[in-house]
Amino acid sequence: MKTLAHSQDKNEILRRLETLRPDSPRRWGRMTAHQMICHLNDSFLGVTGRRDISPATSLLQRTLIKWIALYAPFRWPAGVPTRPEVDQEAGGTPPSNFAADMAQLRSLVELVTTQRGCFQTHPIFGRMSEAQWLRWAWLHMDHHLRQFGC
Repeated sequence: MKTLAHSQDKNEILRRLETLRPDSPRRWGRMTAHQMICHLNDSFLGVTGRRDISPATSLLQRTLIKWIALYAPFRWPAGVPTRPEVDQEAGGTPPSNFAADMAQLRSLVELVTTQRGCFQTHPIFGRMSEAQWLRWAWLHMDHHLRQFGC
């Protein structure tokens, strides 16, 4: 399984990220490529406790749905709603400078892959181990990079 814990997988996802352009067309959803970068930044800021994200969890989401999302052998579906604090059409950080926002994302990826103990509780999946967080991070980035054909 791919995860940001493996340097090969991390390097692959960062190479894919470098192919993204501000005008990359989306395959689904409403976000622009730049909004997606800000969404990933907001999500990583939430992972590390640098941005508050409101919880919306249940026993089913913390158990079965989490297991399916992290370990089932299929891709995440398009159109799953996100929390308002990381929704670029609600309370998410608005895009400003594409290059700066990309640099922040690369920096946040580096932070979560090198700094131990920085992970918070997931707003939907609840408590997760570091291994689960790094699997989630790879899957989340993969999902949105595929959204833009990267």
